[in-house]
Amino acid sequence: MPDVSTALYIVIFLSLAFDYINGFHDTANAIATSVSTRALSPKQAILMATALNFAGALFSTGVAKTIGGDIVKSASMVDQQVITSALIGAIAWNLVTWWYGIPSSSSHALVGGIIGAVVAGRGWDPLNFAGIEKIFLSLVLSPIVALIVGYLLLILMMWLFRGFPPHSLSTGFARAQIGTAALIAFSHGSNDAQKAMGIITLALLSAGAIPTFDVPTWVKLACALSMSLGTAVGGWKIIKTMGTGIARLDSFSGCAVEVTSSLVIFSATLLHLPVSTTHVVSGSIMGIGASNRLRSVHWGVARQMLMAWLLTIPLSALTSGLVYAMIQQLF
Repeated sequence: MPDVSTALYIVIFLSLAFDYINGFHDTANAIATSVSTRALSPKQAILMATALNFAGALFSTGVAKTIGGDIVKSASMVDQQVITSALIGAIAWNLVTWWYGIPSSSSHALVGGIIGAVVAGRGWDPLNFAGIEKIFLSLVLSPIVALIVGYLLLILMMWLFRGFPPHSLSTGFARAQIGTAALIAFSHGSNDAQKAMGIITLALLSAGAIPTFDVPTWVKLACALSMSLGTAVGGWKIIKTMGTGIARLDSFSGCAVEVTSSLVIFSATLLHLPVSTTHVVSGSIMGIGASNRLRSVHWGVARQMLMAWLLTIPLSALTSGLVYAMIQQLF
């Protein structure tokens, strides 16, 4: 392996690359509903999401500390080879699922990548199973919470706005979606950009470049910029699946999806818990589609997505483990 400083630069580059890919991979999930309902044009949605992802990424560092500090017991128990392998495994899975238009979770890919690389390089002992359990529960429970909240929210909205002329509702909620799309873009940045911050800070601490696990300002800015640039690229394959593949949405139900998703994601950020934007938005769409009419949800597409979610952690873990073995052979 290259010397410590070079290896650290490689980790920083890969972390920012992961954040960039996350920008066009997961931001597509965040803005899909507003684009599919034509509340915003693709260009408008991308520009707004770019700016608000950047702002959201600077909101806090609680999630970064969870990702960087709760998966392994101590930064001294991992090195740059392990972290590099974890990032390559996560990036590889993200690119494959993006290419095929599968809205899988970048968060799951990163957690799986870290676990696989740590086990391959250091065995099971460095893993902090209590921290992993907390992260796993937040990733698993958040889409279920989103499904339930979305189901109840649409029923409440239908009751509150009963008797309103359909045209007035459609026009009003199309305008409201500009605000709700902004909320979900900010929420996405506040949670997802912190994951790369956590990895870079873990690498800096492991290399002895910083004394404690505190995210440096330059790391916050670099990750925020990287995610916002990735957002500007967009991810139209995933927008198609999320916007129309699970359930047909109008501006009324699309607004409910974005309100539900924003509440769940931002609540998780305040609790310092990493969640998957993909899973939360998907859960919201399923819940809102089901509250309208169970048959309106394309459950076949939902099952395919569920399979991708279940496979993400083990396959990204296996990939990162294999990458670690290859690095050992090369260096």
